[in-house]
Amino acid sequence: MTTTKPFELPLRDIHLPDEINWWPLAIGWWITLALIPILLWISFLIYKRLTQKTAVKSAKKLLSALKQDETKTETEKLLDISALIRRVAMSVAPREECASLTGNAWLQYLDKSLKTPDFSQGVGQCLADINYRKNSENINLPELINLTERWLKAQKIRKVKEKQ
Repeated sequence: MTTTKPFELPLRDIHLPDEINWWPLAIGWWITLALIPILLWISFLIYKRLTQKTAVKSAKKLLSALKQDETKTETEKLLDISALIRRVAMSVAPREECASLTGNAWLQYLDKSLKTPDFSQGVGQCLADINYRKNSENINLPELINLTERWLKAQKIRKVKEKQ
């Protein structure tokens, strides 16, 4: 009897693919890496815009509360108005632009927003030296409060114009 060998096929063993490397990155990772700095920048701009709006809004509320506060003297109110204007200016404008200004330069900076000389030549002159005065004689406080309200409104308009 003859033994026959079974028919052998030239088959190879199962071939496994190579392991997936982490480099080069897939397109999704590249998109993510590009979006992260963009999203961070956008969130920074949104944060900055919200804090600027908040500064003007809260300043208006503080000014109206100051207007109605009868426990403070006129000199204390003037000091509070001066500090309020300074804080708002530093939050809506770059610090380099307004933080170091004093005296007449500070008043001229405030006049730029209103396009009138009400701070440097009007009732706002008292803001230049209010910290060094002993009393607040000859100062029209209601007119200064109205001037401050106009200046705060101008800060809102200023931000809208800068965006355009």
